Amino acid sequence: MAESTQSTHATQTARSSWRSGLLLSAAVTVLVALLLVHFDDFDAAPYSSDELAKKPVFDVPRTNPRVLHGSEKIGEGRLSGPEDIVFDPKLGVVYTSCGDGWIKRVSVNDSVVEDWVNTGGRPLGLALGYSGEIYVADAFKGILKISEDGEIEALTDEAEGVKFGTPDGVVVAKSGVLYFTDASWKYDLHDFALDILEGRPYGRLISYDLFTRQTKVVARDLYYANGVEMSPEQEFVIFCETPMMRCSRYYIQGEKEGSVDVFIDRLPGTPDNIRYDGEGHYWIAIAIEHTFEWDLARKYPYVRKVMGFLEKYWKRPSVEKNAGAVVVDLDGNLMERYYDPELKFVTTGIKIGEHLYLGSLMKPFITRLNLTRYAATAPPSTNP
Repeated sequence: MAESTQSTHATQTARSSWRSGLLLSAAVTVLVALLLVHFDDFDAAPYSSDELAKKPVFDVPRTNPRVLHGSEKIGEGRLSGPEDIVFDPKLGVVYTSCGDGWIKRVSVNDSVVEDWVNTGGRPLGLALGYSGEIYVADAFKGILKISEDGEIEALTDEAEGVKFGTPDGVVVAKSGVLYFTDASWKYDLHDFALDILEGRPYGRLISYDLFTRQTKVVARDLYYANGVEMSPEQEFVIFCETPMMRCSRYYIQGEKEGSVDVFIDRLPGTPDNIRYDGEGHYWIAIAIEHTFEWDLARKYPYVRKVMGFLEKYWKRPSVEKNAGAVVVDLDGNLMERYYDPELKFVTTGIKIGEHLYLGSLMKPFITRLNLTRYAATAPPSTNP
């Protein structure tokens, strides 16, 4: 009996010692990890109290929360990360910018994919010129012009002596001036997440005059400046600031010329590209939905510092979901939202005819949804 008691006591002592050792090892591991994060040179900045006070708006009059139900995969296997999409009604094709450097043309009628031009970089934003040419914001090559015959001309790759870090969106005015965003002059496309996690305004809105060939910064200190679009009357250009969940306006003529104001704020997620449909509506791609985790990261810089450390050396946990597109009217009022829990990193939403086309950084195809058959609808009434 005494031997059994002694054996039990010895076993309990061993287990207790093992648990203590395990806890000590875990504590040392956590301490070392915290020290590594603390002394890493990545430094996340605090957001202003005004920015932190803003909450996303989820109350949208009409929604379709299951975009993938009934959708088609256009160009599957032929399109690598089709980031932006622009429609040429004369040719009946869409141009899309792919991760392998190709700008491809896809027939709207039969979805035939054509390898058109390879920029040798990573084309992002696209704009159709008034003579059939295509303007490209290439993340690594700068701003390019591609003729109808497929000849590439490099236009500009720096402003104020500072090279573009990530040329992103582009649009062309009737006056012959291009307006485009440099999402971050500090980080290139591979490190876009670090720019967003650092929380400092390295983005710029820039103009390039096709006649004088002058490059000019027209708005600076922007938070990851992304998609850009011209207003129907060409009074202003709208540009998106991804981590701020807003789009602003830069006025190019009229009484407000040269000034900036907010077009729409507190979007339900992070905006990417923005497209006008010619019918009184803008379609804004939502790359990821606003989440509780992003709320914490916005509020606490140290959380973003940890996320930045993981981004640099390991892998961040994935919390992205409910990507898609929102529809707003000419005054910036939310009208409709199209999304799906399985979608993430949607970069473009564009309405062509009765279809919604969604581009993506990740997918090997364009998602197409028939808006007549799968329209956004109002939620059921709760009135008795």
